[in-house]
Amino acid sequence: MKRKLHNLSRRYLAALRMHLKERQPTSLESARGLGSRALAAGLQTLDLAKIHEQTLVTKILPGSPARKRGAMIKQAGIFFAVAITPIEKTHRSARDATRHLNKSIEALSRRTVELAASNLELSLEITQRKGVEAALKKSELHYSQLLEQSDRFQEQLRRLSRQILSAQEDERKKISRELHDVIAQTLTGINIRLAALKKEAALNIKGLDRNIARTQRLVEHSVNVIHRFARELRPAVLDDLGLIPALHAFMKDFTERTGVRTGLTAFAAVERLDTARRTVLFRVAQEALTNVARHARASSVQVSIRELPGRVCMEISDDGKSFQVDQVLGGRGSKRLGLLGMRERLEMVGGSFDIQSKTGTGTKVIAQLPAGRTRGNKASNGASKIKSKSL
Repeated sequence: MKRKLHNLSRRYLAALRMHLKERQPTSLESARGLGSRALAAGLQTLDLAKIHEQTLVTKILPGSPARKRGAMIKQAGIFFAVAITPIEKTHRSARDATRHLNKSIEALSRRTVELAASNLELSLEITQRKGVEAALKKSELHYSQLLEQSDRFQEQLRRLSRQILSAQEDERKKISRELHDVIAQTLTGINIRLAALKKEAALNIKGLDRNIARTQRLVEHSVNVIHRFARELRPAVLDDLGLIPALHAFMKDFTERTGVRTGLTAFAAVERLDTARRTVLFRVAQEALTNVARHARASSVQVSIRELPGRVCMEISDDGKSFQVDQVLGGRGSKRLGLLGMRERLEMVGGSFDIQSKTGTGTKVIAQLPAGRTRGNKASNGASKIKSKSL
């Protein structure tokens, strides 16, 4: 009996699908044939109704669009009404079964539509929740990365602060030694010679002029040392005469001290920049030349200051040995501190800093800052240039 029900259910499914697809009167003949088979198998109208309902609910409707289910249920009802015709002629309960089936079909239709709507709302809610969860995870990852980056920056700042303090202390030691070894000893020598002159003035007038000349040379040497300290700390010529004379004087002294040839090219209107920007350009050039003397082993250095649209660009190029820029910036030491100091000075006035170093071509420091507000009138495009070369 179960096998007959299984075979009948399978045939019923195939015939109902064909009817829903074609919707032709000829497809209803298969419904009558199924009704005759059910009658021959001894099935009642309710048995065939269960087969119809099970086939429709579990096989047909789940794979169909929600908007078409109402029409499909009606067409399936027509198919079922034809299928039970052979049984109806034999059993009087066919009409009751039909009414019961119609009610079941209507209730099923309503439940199907409600279930489809609920499924749609649930699907939308799940999608929204997934989107919110993804956004939260992305935000959490973003803030975690920002926190890690902030920790790295804080560590870099702490390390840089320690290096700055160490460099300041080293500079103070250097100045202290210079003052003690040069100025103090020279002034002591001057005092001794003055005491000797006081004695010789009464005894030996002929040697007085010679000793006075020696004392004057000691005083002149002390004055030169003091002037050198003053220039290194803050050159007065930068405030009194401008950037170009200050650079020229510094580069001339640099050549005399190191033997490295220097050349300067600049446009005259750079002097119209405000004091802060001119000071930054001077300090960057000063630090770059100091690094050349300490590390590059160069024979010549060229400093060029050019006017670009809305910007001022200074390039310091040497023909010395190259170095790994990323490695130096990521490491420790006075050279890294000097490079970071140049970058920091430029960023304070809205500028940018870049350094290029390649084997065989030396090193080039590029400093750019916005022209911004300048002193006096804006420089014209035809501003004159000043070139100088110290050997």
